[in-house]
Parts: sequence; structure tokens; C-alpha cells
Amino acid sequence: MNTEILGIIVMFTLSILLAIPFGKYIAKVYAGEKMLLDNIFSPLERFFYRISGINPQIEMTWKQQMAALLTINMVWFLLGVLILMTQGSLPLNPDNNPSMSADLAFNTTISFVVNCNLQHYSGESGLSYLGQFWLMFLQFVSAGTGMAAAVVVFRAFRDKSATYLGNFYNYFVKSCTRILLPVSFIVAIILTFQGTPMTFEGKDTIITLQGDTVEVSRGPAAAFVSIKHVGTNGGGFFGVNSAHPFENPTYLSNMVEMIAQLIVPLAMIFAFGYFIKRRKLSWMIFGVMTAGFLMLALPNINMEMSGNPAIEAMGIDISLGAMEGKEIRIGAPASGFWSIVTTVISTGSVNSMHDSTMPLSGMNELLAMMINSFYGGVGVGILNFFVFIILAVFISGLMVGRTPEFLGKKVEAREMKIAMIIALLHPFLILVGTALATSLPQYTTESLNNPGFHGLSEMLYEYTSSSANNGSGFEGLGDNTLWWNISTGFVLILSRFLPIIGPVAIAGLLARKKYIPEGDGTLKTDTVTFGLIIFVVIAIIAALAFFPVLALGPIAEYFSLY
Repeated sequence: MNTEILGIIVMFTLSILLAIPFGKYIAKVYAGEKMLLDNIFSPLERFFYRISGINPQIEMTWKQQMAALLTINMVWFLLGVLILMTQGSLPLNPDNNPSMSADLAFNTTISFVVNCNLQHYSGESGLSYLGQFWLMFLQFVSAGTGMAAAVVVFRAFRDKSATYLGNFYNYFVKSCTRILLPVSFIVAIILTFQGTPMTFEGKDTIITLQGDTVEVSRGPAAAFVSIKHVGTNGGGFFGVNSAHPFENPTYLSNMVEMIAQLIVPLAMIFAFGYFIKRRKLSWMIFGVMTAGFLMLALPNINMEMSGNPAIEAMGIDISLGAMEGKEIRIGAPASGFWSIVTTVISTGSVNSMHDSTMPLSGMNELLAMMINSFYGGVGVGILNFFVFIILAVFISGLMVGRTPEFLGKKVEAREMKIAMIIALLHPFLILVGTALATSLPQYTTESLNNPGFHGLSEMLYEYTSSSANNGSGFEGLGDNTLWWNISTGFVLILSRFLPIIGPVAIAGLLARKKYIPEGDGTLKTDTVTFGLIIFVVIAIIAALAFFPVLALGPIAEYFSLY
């Protein structure tokens, strides 16, 4: 077996094996069970509550939970814009990087607040160390926000009938202290030993093998890179992200970063089953998500290994695969696998340039974000999938002539309306954004490095990445302009908070309904059959919404190449 393929199998298998017990741990954390590390974490959490004046024991309705979520996110946004627009005059700036313009600070702060980390700047020259530290803080709290929202849904289905669903701040703080922080610390230690810098000193002057004297950026990168993956954030400390030899020095660091971005989204699936005591349901969800993931990942690995026929026609050896835009220390197979992991999970980090991948690989990367429900980001991935569960339950109920039910609660018109709005919001934002960009060439054409089909794909990718809270990009697009900063900024806001509020609202409404015990006529939602129904619903919605624009972009580019 090809050693590179073996490495991919080991990465993915280890991620699953670690995620199952980790999911059980997460369920215990949110259930408030006694833990071995309570003596470490409990005093830290009490300190946060004391200085903030928050009582974590006060129960909240779903509306109060969402009000708390939106309030603290607004505070982080305002502080972030202030810091980034004044960083040039603030401490921890050894390289004397300038302050950001208002539109770039708006886009950057929104992007990190919503866990997207779309970067219209290069980290070496665009941020001071203070700015990097503030964004690292946002990487923790944005991930914790998504996880806390998911736990509200967990509570809604664990309690037979309830109006109050726990305390948002309790879930949020525990997500950061007991889940994200320990794993990030372990990953950061490994990366430091692999060669990722962790220093507050400025640029270093070195002499290359060619005898040239160059300045090399460094900084507290190990801590930043660890949470960017564990929290499925994806923002790079350096401009080229995990293709940079400081962010991702070795094949071992590549494996660690891959597992780091997989483990929490996978564990949240199993945590759901443990928390509500329906492990079979979590395995059904895992099965559907994994089937969709593999249908995207396996073709990408194969296409990137096969290489580019246009380059082969020039007499160039392509035995290493399609190596344009890739790092030799990582290789084409691992880069192809990463490209789907990072887009399926909404991490958005890259260890190769997606703009250089084969046309249909680019299509699969787009599809991973367009579907946006195979694993997904920490917390929000399972929320996105929950919307499709509600749609599948409703359709199945119509097919058998019964009132749709999910976990003992009737799914009625109100819940269906919310689910449909959320399901259609994602393609609406992507397609409308791309349509506006193509219809206003005076603002967009100068940003394109490629004309024709690939140019359309670059614009489509930018809005898809924004709407999916992903953050990766087809980097042929020059995106630090007023148009791209403002337009994607509004897409980021809408695509983050409405898809969180919608599922939580559905769960809150269902939680208040009378619990109906399962009977002989109850539709089983933890079976392979129901899993197939969910998969078909996802596939149909994605095909109807996105096939036309994909045909104009990556599919047309594929036929022009071959």
C-alpha cells in the first residue's frame, strides 16, 4: 500500500478512535458530572463568574440563551475593531505592522467572531502580536459559542418536557476551559517540539543556502495554530496558513493538525448520543456524515494523485501528482485529503492552495461547504445537520400518513417553516452574493487573476466560504478591497447567527411540547433507512440549489481541460 495513503487511513482512524471516548467526556462535562480535573477547572470557572457577575445556576429559556449569545458577540466585535484599527500604536508590535483600515478591520473582526476566519490580509504583515492574540482569544470564544448553542439542543431532547434549558454562560465557559483549552495545550506542545515558533521576538535575519540575507517572520505561532484547528477556526498565523513550514513543519505536525480539527466535531456527534442516552442515533448521524465525507474525500485524493494532464502534455513528470501549490513534505494525497477535511468541517485552514487543485477537486471543496452538514464546525455542525433531520422527519411523516415526530415530540408547521428558512438561507446568500459580484464588474474584475470559468469559481468560492463559516479561499482572488470586505462581512454575520438561532428555536419549541412515548407506529429515526432518507434530502437540496452554478464554474473548467 502507498505509504501516503496509509498515513491518511491512520489519521482518520485515530481521529474516530479518539473521538468516541472524548465524546463521552464532553457529555459528562455538560451534564455537570464530577470529573477528575474539577479541582483545576472549577476555581478557574468560579473566577470568571465572580469578575463578570454571572450566576451560572440561573436557568434560561432558549430566547434568553440566544440573547446572551448575541450580546457577548457584539461586545467582542466592537473591541476587535478598536484593537485592529489602532494596533500600529499599541504594544507587542516588534515588526511595526500598521493599523488596519476600517473596512478590513470590520471584515477581519466579524470573520473571527463568527468562527470563519476569512483572511483578507497576510498575518506576517497585517497584524501585530497583540492583534494576533486578540484573534486567538476570538478563536476560543467563537468555538465555545457554537458548542454552547449545541448543548441547548442536547438539553431540549434529554428533558422530556421543559421550558428552561440550562445556562448559556455555564455551557460556554465549560466548552472553553474543559474541552478546547486542554486539547489546544497538548497540540501546541507537540507543534512547538516539531519546530513551530513560540516567541515574542520580531523578525529574524538569516542567510539562505544561496547566500541571500532575508528577514523571516516568527512569533507566538504554536498557541495560535493549535486553537485554529481544535476550534475549527482555520485562520493562519502566517499568510499561507498551514502550507507555511513554521505552521506545519513536518508530516507528523500535518497529522496532528488533521486530527486536531477532526476530533471535536466528531466527538460532539457521540456526545449527543451519550447526553440524551440514544447512542444508536448518534451512530446513525455519524454514518450519514461519514458516507458524505468519504464521497468527497476519496475522489479528491485520487484526482490530486493523478496529476494535471495539461502539465504532462508539456513533457513534465507528474508521478508525484498535481504538485502545483503544494508542499513536497506533505505530498499530493495528504493535501487532497486535507482539502476536504478542512471544507467539510468548516475549519478553513489550508496546507496547499485550493486555487491550484484540479477542477473537480475544487468542485468537491465547494460542495463540502455548500452542503455544510457533514461533520461541520464545533457545535454548529450538528446544528446544521439537525435542520435536515427535521426536514427528513416531516417528509417521512407525509409519506406514511402520520404526524411527524422526532424523539417523542411532534414536528408541526412552525418548526417546519423555521427549518426551511434556514435550509434555504445558505444557498440564498451564496448565489445572491456571487450574482451581485458578477453583475458589478467595476468592483470585482480587477480582483480576479483568472478569467472565464475559473474566475467565476474564485468568486463563488469566496461567498461559499463566507456563508459556510469556513474561511479558506481560492487565493487567486485579490480580496482586500472595499467590495469584498463589506459584502462578505454581511454574509458572515447572517450565515453565522441565523443558522444557530433557527435550530435552537426549533429545539426550544419542541422541548415545551408534551412528550409522546414511542409506540409501534413511531417512525424510528436511528435506523439505516432513516439515515438514507436524510442523505437523499441533503443531496436533493444541494443539487437543486448549486448544480447550475457549478456547471458554469468548475465543471466547465474540467471539460475545457480534458
